[in-house]
Amino acid sequence: MKNTFVPNPKEAESIHIIREVAAQFEKPVLMFSGGKDSITLVRLAQKAFYPAKIPFPLLHVDTGHNFPETIEFRDKLVEELGLELIVANVQDTIDQGKVQEEKGRYSSRNSLQTTTLLDAIEAHKFDACIGGARRDEEKARAKERVFSVRDDFGQWDEKNQRPELFDMLNGKIHHGQNVRAFPISNWTELDVWEYIKTENIKIPSIYFAHKRETFVRDGMIWTASEHVYREEHEEVKERMVRFRTVGDMTCTAAVLSEAESLEEVVDEIKASTISERGARIDDKRSEAAMENRKKVGYF
Repeated sequence: MKNTFVPNPKEAESIHIIREVAAQFEKPVLMFSGGKDSITLVRLAQKAFYPAKIPFPLLHVDTGHNFPETIEFRDKLVEELGLELIVANVQDTIDQGKVQEEKGRYSSRNSLQTTTLLDAIEAHKFDACIGGARRDEEKARAKERVFSVRDDFGQWDEKNQRPELFDMLNGKIHHGQNVRAFPISNWTELDVWEYIKTENIKIPSIYFAHKRETFVRDGMIWTASEHVYREEHEEVKERMVRFRTVGDMTCTAAVLSEAESLEEVVDEIKASTISERGARIDDKRSEAAMENRKKVGYF
């Protein structure tokens, strides 16, 4: 019988990185947002340690303005797989007076997540956080290492990064430092979708075309919600949309789409000339928006 197994080099690399994190660090955690990249990480972590369970918890920094479909999916996945989920709430950070709620036309809790994340890392003594960032997403992420060392304050110094020659990952850190590890750093958006399709991985329904109340601002399609600031002249209409990337409602724009299946989504991405981060409203604040957030502790 002919062997039809086709090895996936990127999957193998990612599993290797996840195992290195487990081997080199005392208390790692997997950052989980309920988006396609973090869902892919969960599947890779399952494979990395099968038949055992994933040996570290999931951490979700919850802005309180997430899409209900995403939260519902998160809770269902954690229950099905028997995983430990830690939820760090931005609202708690606001109530403690550590950050101030933004107001106005472009108000968002996205940047406020940094303080909540750093507090969670400190409270649980995590020394490595596994995340789903990819180099093809954005230029700041393109120059970050697979093992990205952060200082005592969670800050990233892009000019002081370790070499990673021959895929050798150095997890040695000083007391107080921690590492952000990116197992799918070398994947593209299309790689992720092809993997989801091949593995038949379940994802939240908002990734597929559906009808939603939306309005248009700055050429982008915003979700009409109590959490999203909208001016009176911005007319709400029902549109057939889907989301290419999933953050919270205040920083994630939808795209017009008729793609209702994984095959249609993959075909749509292949034909697209715009990066998925083109739908992230928070990246529009400045050319260096992502890099500036990373420098103060953002993922």
